Amino acid sequence: MAAAAVASGVAPVRARFLTSKEQFHAYLRARGEPSGGCEEEEEEEEKVKEEEEVGSCQSEPPAKRVKSEDLGQDGESREDAGAAEKEPAERKRARGQNKSRPCMKPKHYEQSRLCPSVTQAHLGDGYQNIVNTDLAKQWEGKSLVRNNLSKELQHQLRKRKFSFRKADEYLRGLGKPHGDGGKGGKATERSTEEQEVSNCTTAQEGLGDGPECPALPEQGEDPKPDALQSRSPTAGEEASSVKTVGPLTDEDVIKLRSCEKKKLEIQGKLYLAPLTTCGNLPFRRICKRFGADVTCGEMAVCTNLLQGQSSEWALLKRHHTEDIFGVQLEGAFPDTMTKCAELLNQTIEVDFVDINVGCPIDLVYKKGGGCALMTRSNKFEQIVRGMNSVLDVPLTVKIRTGVQEKINVAHKIIPKIREWGASMVTLHGRSREQRYTRGADWDYIAECAKIASPMPLFGNGDILSYEDADRAMKMGVSGIMIARGALIKPWLFTEIKEQRHWDISSSERFDILKDFTNYGLEHWGSDTQGVEKTRKFLLEWLSFLCRYIPVGLLEHLPQKINERPPYYVGRDYLETLMASQNVDDWIRISELLLGAVPTNFTFLPKHKANSYR
Repeated sequence: MAAAAVASGVAPVRARFLTSKEQFHAYLRARGEPSGGCEEEEEEEEKVKEEEEVGSCQSEPPAKRVKSEDLGQDGESREDAGAAEKEPAERKRARGQNKSRPCMKPKHYEQSRLCPSVTQAHLGDGYQNIVNTDLAKQWEGKSLVRNNLSKELQHQLRKRKFSFRKADEYLRGLGKPHGDGGKGGKATERSTEEQEVSNCTTAQEGLGDGPECPALPEQGEDPKPDALQSRSPTAGEEASSVKTVGPLTDEDVIKLRSCEKKKLEIQGKLYLAPLTTCGNLPFRRICKRFGADVTCGEMAVCTNLLQGQSSEWALLKRHHTEDIFGVQLEGAFPDTMTKCAELLNQTIEVDFVDINVGCPIDLVYKKGGGCALMTRSNKFEQIVRGMNSVLDVPLTVKIRTGVQEKINVAHKIIPKIREWGASMVTLHGRSREQRYTRGADWDYIAECAKIASPMPLFGNGDILSYEDADRAMKMGVSGIMIARGALIKPWLFTEIKEQRHWDISSSERFDILKDFTNYGLEHWGSDTQGVEKTRKFLLEWLSFLCRYIPVGLLEHLPQKINERPPYYVGRDYLETLMASQNVDDWIRISELLLGAVPTNFTFLPKHKANSYR
């Protein structure tokens, strides 16, 4: 193919590797499909039989399935439903938050589920457990995965018997003068609270450790605003009766002052960002192996944790290889966030707790969480102060440049966050409205790093090579957080530390996927459900991995994170297969590792509604 000028926004792949979309997929089909024969026909017949046996459990994706209520008495569907089935091409394109992705949990698994006593043990003759004594001794007394939710704790949370003594004391001090449901309230209503907050900002070092400033009460709100509005006046009287002067008590002596808390010494270290969906424990193990210094669990919703939801607590699990590990919490109200911080402080092992003030999605933003807290400074302050007063570990905050695209507000908020008691701030160099449409503003991050001093500030955005990392560190930040770059090439941490471009082979990349698969089966289980859960998260990750362009194929280095890869044929079949942006090819890769997918299996990546089709 003749060399041509590289289009704007397209990665510069060498001309001899470039191809067209049609030729690319034709190559994959030719190499991926076995030759025909009788054996193939027999396999096809077996597949048809299996499909008939499974029946309606996984017959079609929900989007195409005719609803039972649309069926008439004779069992025939209505005309409009039939028309919808005949013309699937005209269906509305999936966009935005992608709320109606096809269900990926075939129900027929439940029909043949084995007893846990069988699936969780290796059995020998006589149904006796087989124990590898050497392996058992190696890990005896050691916990490979920590921060599990015990049944006893779950029961306490569900029955509301868990004691939130510190949080309750803090919230009583706030008094909760009104219930505005998290919408800010009127300015006149806030004036008293803001004055109350300002009286304590100067006493930051002694926050909550003496009689001078009562552990700053937050305007903690309950998720049920009606309950707040019907609050009896006696609660206010009780709050006013909290002693602010008097003899020194044991509690005053025991409480940690902010200056006595464990310091978060991570300056200059490589920080793997908390990545929703893809930042699971198996993926973090991969990144740790390649040199990530600091890891953080996926964003966890504080209200779900307080309710004892097992699925939410799973996000807090920590592998023993994660030596510097934190968890990230999302919430909109001071009372739930403070209580959740106290809960985690008592029940799990972490090195820091991070507040998510950067989440841009509507589901979080419209409830007042994530980026919305940047516009609700009163609530934001109460959350930071409240959590800091109940935690024995450092509190960090992750923010964006602002909410609106051309209006940066981070430089105004960062000094306040430092005053409120946070140990560190991470700044993503984009606003909520920008999402990922433009490059991260590192000049602004540098400006904010100076303002934040002496508090450490980590920068985040568009780091995909060691050159990007070096350039970021020259901006005066204390360290860098890596997000999408780690998803596209998790060996980026090695490249940064060794200051080189790694022309990693397709077989080495496939070995990484093998390790992830093994870690996934270890973490989620090796039964059918565990396999399919591992497959789901593998496919989510593959939707990012396909963006990587091998170093040996680039016209010049380095690859930029917002340059889309053109269609190219790699140096071998596997390298080409890994470059495919088609869902079917991702599924094919998963089958090489986890076996064939269930009949009529469908997948749509969470971050991309139209799945590159």
